[in-house]
Amino acid sequence: MLKPAVDTDGAPFWEYAARGELRVQACADCGELRFPPRPCCPHCQSFAQEWRPVSGHGRIWSYVVPHPPLLPDYAALAPYNVVLVELAEAPHIRLVGNLVAAAGAPLDSVPADRVRIGAGVRVVFGADGLPRWIPERP
Repeated sequence: MLKPAVDTDGAPFWEYAARGELRVQACADCGELRFPPRPCCPHCQSFAQEWRPVSGHGRIWSYVVPHPPLLPDYAALAPYNVVLVELAEAPHIRLVGNLVAAAGAPLDSVPADRVRIGAGVRVVFGADGLPRWIPERP
């Protein structure tokens, strides 16, 4: 499977994810949460930053089911979903991932017709350290 492209600004996100923690970058001066990570706060232009834990709860803002899969590595799992999740404590932050039935479940474990915009989800982490999402209510 594919691995994320890690840059200097985003490296801490992936380090926390590998430990099973969902954290997002925050301005250490004004406190504004931001994603994707970047060196300067878009609100107050400070370069001070920290990584804050977030609840890992959110809702599906949008989704797509690729047909055929865009990447050959995922062909055997098609059809699968790709969801855009709006974080509960920071609705302006949206993270991309997959909706799966349970932690460790394959990408195709939730049928496409069961994915709903607005559905509550929470984060889980795969053995590969990638954040994925499970329904809050089955």
